[in-house]
Amino acid sequence: MSSDAAPAIRTRRTPRLWGFAAFAAVSVVHVAAIALGAEAVVYPTKLLLMPALAVAVLVARGRGPWRATESWLLAAIALSWLGDGAAFFFPGLPELPLMLLCFGLAHLAYIVLFARLPDARRVSPWAAAYALWWIAMLAVLWPHLGSLQIAVAVYGLVLGGTAAMATRGGAVTALGGVFFLASDTILAFRLFLPGVSEALAGPWVMATYTIGQGLLAWGIVRRTR
Repeated sequence: MSSDAAPAIRTRRTPRLWGFAAFAAVSVVHVAAIALGAEAVVYPTKLLLMPALAVAVLVARGRGPWRATESWLLAAIALSWLGDGAAFFFPGLPELPLMLLCFGLAHLAYIVLFARLPDARRVSPWAAAYALWWIAMLAVLWPHLGSLQIAVAVYGLVLGGTAAMATRGGAVTALGGVFFLASDTILAFRLFLPGVSEALAGPWVMATYTIGQGLLAWGIVRRTR
């Protein structure tokens, strides 16, 4: 390789990373605002998270032919954005069901994405642990779910399905699936288990959520660019 090649490579790679750095910065500000109780900052930064991640994906992919997996990725991010801002985008309607619907659709988009991922590996055998997660979650939450028992059980299958399918994309997306599932698990505890502190759980929900989404997006872009 000639001496002129190294600067060219650095120039090409630099813009691919700054979008994810910007997403990470917004995420840190958002989580810190939750932890510090800065309510004036919490919701605006929450609404910025997924647009920042979408920009990061578009910057990181660079030029080249558009792929179907990238469309599914941006669809999952857009649906997550609607879930994040359910109260803002659907005023006057019940927030929680709409939030869960949007995130359920986002998870389905991720599942389709990983099912269609070119040259993907098989689902990892260790993903069977997610079946144990589903059983354990239902065992803990079932007495507190009331009429939502079946809905939560089905929703849990979708969540576990995303995490399991993410193992097809490699170590980065598999780790992203773990963090995304951790976020949903903490959120479920906060919503349905009595005595779980929202002030304590809130920062962890969003910290694991942003890490999970960021790793999923970056891992997919790395494979498809």
